[in-house]
Amino acid sequence: MGTTSVRILSSAPIRSATLPRVSSWTSPAAVAVQDGLFRALAVLRVIVLVNAVALNVYRSDNFDHPVGGAACVGTMVLWTAFATWAYADPRRRTFLLLGADLAIALALLVVTPVVKGDGFHATVPGFWVMAALLAWAMQYRWVGGLLAGLLLATVDLSLRQEVRQSDYGNAFLLVIGGAIVGFMCQSLQQMATAREVAERDAAMAAERARLARAVHDGVLQVLALVQRRGRELGGDAAELGRLAGEQERELRRLIRAQEAVTTHAPDTVDLVVELSTLERSGTVTVSTPGVPVELPAATARELLAVARACLDNVRLHVGEDAPAWVLLQAFPDHVELSVRDDGPGIPAGRLEQAAADGRLGVAESIRGRVADLGGTAELVTGDFGTEWELVVPRRAALA
Repeated sequence: MGTTSVRILSSAPIRSATLPRVSSWTSPAAVAVQDGLFRALAVLRVIVLVNAVALNVYRSDNFDHPVGGAACVGTMVLWTAFATWAYADPRRRTFLLLGADLAIALALLVVTPVVKGDGFHATVPGFWVMAALLAWAMQYRWVGGLLAGLLLATVDLSLRQEVRQSDYGNAFLLVIGGAIVGFMCQSLQQMATAREVAERDAAMAAERARLARAVHDGVLQVLALVQRRGRELGGDAAELGRLAGEQERELRRLIRAQEAVTTHAPDTVDLVVELSTLERSGTVTVSTPGVPVELPAATARELLAVARACLDNVRLHVGEDAPAWVLLQAFPDHVELSVRDDGPGIPAGRLEQAAADGRLGVAESIRGRVADLGGTAELVTGDFGTEWELVVPRRAALA
């Protein structure tokens, strides 16, 4: 009889997958902090506008072109009203809005010599330009604050015929102040995000504990009862009882593992140690490198779950005592994990038919998990046995 084989390749080529992470830019806590800062900036805009209007009215005799000066003041009033409305919605805080904000501040500085003459001492907008500076610092952190400060300071000083010490001091404060405010905004958002993650982890830990108690009080007791009654009845019931006992032990192991989870779980684990728990004398042989294979904790857990699913299929379809081999190979950028048996193989079309019938165990447990990690799962099967070949990026979850 000829040898037949089926090769099934799942997913796409290896890519750099990422686990969901809370970003210090877009997390709800970070957005809430930024919203609060922009609300405070709206109040500051009004304050510096009132100051600018009052000073320009008081110094109206300093204008060579009063009409031009009035137009500048009117522009500040109108833009302040528009900016207060525009910045209120995070969706409108785009580069276009912030660019226009900074451009108007720079334009008002540039027209100062035109409306006041070359010998001016105070610019038309005065401290009003700090609103645009702070907006850049809040939106683009210290880099945005530094860039906006440098632009404003450079334009301000370049327009003056004589740079006094007070002028230099104001320009220096713009530069250093923008960077410092941006850094402080970034730190506030990072702290808020870290607190949100800690609170969420604590809530998840509490929920895990509650579910563990519920499982212990209900499901485990039922499995123990089925195991005991199966032994008493014998026959097919004994086999059912044995399976119930295995599932009871596995469920207890999962509960203990969940109870051991802390909010400060290690970032990486040794996959060699994890896979060693699969070895069973006379049935499952695990071969691994002689050195630790460090992987992101989430990646290692998923690979261990995939290997368990493969071995479950061996016990279910080949036999409880059927031998199986697990081989791990480590490379600089990826790991290769294979699970092999010497059973009769999977008939061509069976997996597709099972998926069509709604039985998605293999597709979800093996292919789905590997695909989520950015890897590939290849099935080789025939009358020589079945082998799953799994390839996963080593640093996928840390990208």
